[in-house]
Amino acid sequence: MVKQERLEFLAENHRYTKRFMYHVGGQCRKSTIQDVAKEHNLHWETVKELEKEYMREQIKLAGTARPKVIGVDEISIRKGHTYRIVVSDLERRIPIWFGGKDRSEESMNEFYAFLGAKSSKNIRLAVMDMWKPFRNSTNQHAPQAAILFDKFHIIRHLGEALDKVRKHEYARLSGKSRKFIKGQKYTLLSHKVNLSSDAKHNLKTLLAANKRLNIAYLLKETFGQLWNYNREAWARKFFENWRASLKWQRLKPYEKFSAMIDRHWDGIAAYCKPENKVALGFVEGLNNKIRVIQRRAYGLRDEEYLRLKILSCMLPEL
Repeated sequence: MVKQERLEFLAENHRYTKRFMYHVGGQCRKSTIQDVAKEHNLHWETVKELEKEYMREQIKLAGTARPKVIGVDEISIRKGHTYRIVVSDLERRIPIWFGGKDRSEESMNEFYAFLGAKSSKNIRLAVMDMWKPFRNSTNQHAPQAAILFDKFHIIRHLGEALDKVRKHEYARLSGKSRKFIKGQKYTLLSHKVNLSSDAKHNLKTLLAANKRLNIAYLLKETFGQLWNYNREAWARKFFENWRASLKWQRLKPYEKFSAMIDRHWDGIAAYCKPENKVALGFVEGLNNKIRVIQRRAYGLRDEEYLRLKILSCMLPEL
């Protein structure tokens, strides 16, 4: 009988050592597969498989997921509204699950099946957007968890309302009055501190020329104060004053936005509690990182590679 000895220093691809696999995987964190393949005179498919092994090792060393605070978001993996769900451990600041077939309640249920009933009962806070299927699934599998709506998704809705006001004003006006509005979408949506000198000048000119856009812009800039309060009563008073300032302004998109905030108030006011003051920017930062990963992996149809890339992107190098 022939016995085959397992050599621990070999990678899964037995033509290479683990040390070489770690080297290639580490390089792929900073460079594209094609660049690493060219440097080592390897086929790009070989480099990709070595990197996948490296990422599996990273995830294995990260240990079993037992989150208490989770962040839930969806990402588009290709054109045609093809979505996958990404769940993060917001205390450890790492993604822990990538999956589902879409952004439905059934796909969200898959995460809780992966986590298990016992670990699901340990979740105390779930941060997500206002997408109802995510909420329904969480209420079913982790009913003890408070639900907090993500600030950045809410601000994005407000930005969309501001852009609708901009489009309405552009359509309403004619001639020279239009020239101040054209091409200023991102100037209006960006934070003033992030604008260049020219953009600040254009913004000042635009706001001086159009009263309705000026009011809409100021309302957008002040709304972020809502997350500064430590008591729900104070936050509610601020919101009611903000909503009252819409009266007589004829800003229909803002009125719809304020009605949406009112309907989802409990999930916004949850942030007032000290125990819920979590880093809300992590999920948005992770989304930006995922977009970079997708650009660098453009053309690859390997969803397992994308899954590993996302789950390992915040983990330390081996």
